Amino acid sequence: MKVLIIAVVAVVVLLVLGLVLSVRIVKQYEKGVLFRLGRALGTREAGLRVIIPFIDVLHRVSLRIVTMPIQSQGIITRDNVSVDVSAVAYFRVVDAVKSVVAIENVYTAIDQIAQTTLRKVVGQHTLDQTLSETDTINLDIRKILDVSTVDWGVEVTLVELKDIQLPDSMKRAMARQAEAEREKRAKIINAEGESLAAAALGDASDIMMAHPLALQLRNLQSLVEIGVDKNTTVVFPAPLMTTIAELGTFLAREKTAAGLPDAPGLAGPVLATVNGTSPVVVAPANGAAVAGPAEPG
Repeated sequence: MKVLIIAVVAVVVLLVLGLVLSVRIVKQYEKGVLFRLGRALGTREAGLRVIIPFIDVLHRVSLRIVTMPIQSQGIITRDNVSVDVSAVAYFRVVDAVKSVVAIENVYTAIDQIAQTTLRKVVGQHTLDQTLSETDTINLDIRKILDVSTVDWGVEVTLVELKDIQLPDSMKRAMARQAEAEREKRAKIINAEGESLAAAALGDASDIMMAHPLALQLRNLQSLVEIGVDKNTTVVFPAPLMTTIAELGTFLAREKTAAGLPDAPGLAGPVLATVNGTSPVVVAPANGAAVAGPAEPG
């Protein structure tokens, strides 16, 4: 009787143990690859799966996108500049059977081939292209990886250059280049401003030639601006002095014709006061007239 009870208990234990060994759970983001006596029979979808203990082996393969950093690589560009470039790759398994059967460790393989591909692609570009055409480099690396990993059942979804480290000497050279470029643009802008100013002055001179009084008004405005400061000496433009002399001659001629005495100072020197200072004498000249303090007596 005791032997029977022991046998029953042993059978129950074996059944429970066999049930535990035969039940597998495949998660939603996984796919199971079933091997029976070492031969791949196919895949098993997510859910509760039953296998034959000690005969079947179920490998679970994750189908989620994997983020793999590519460690910094010392690379010499096409123009012989040494740079350190690091990147990051994103990939996922699309064929679970190939990822288990075709290669021993798919993650290590992708890491190694991504490093070599990064050195190969960046080495074909110059430094300026590496810094400015990162999208093209990313696309080239991804295309090469896709060709290599398609037999492993893996799809590379994205590759991005993460960091580009330059030597200190190259950083200083690029800083000098950027400064020279800014100075060049500043000089070009200044020259364009001078050209526009010259064109505007030319148009203004044409207008003044068509309207002579405009020049006289401008001269008077200049005198007003000069008079803001407490100056004792004023340089009058020749056209203004010529106009004053002509005006004095005209008034003298009109008074002579009218039989009135001459008004001194209109046709000759003019005595005036500037900003409340000492009297000054204004005398017309051929080129210009200078007004200064009048001599005593």
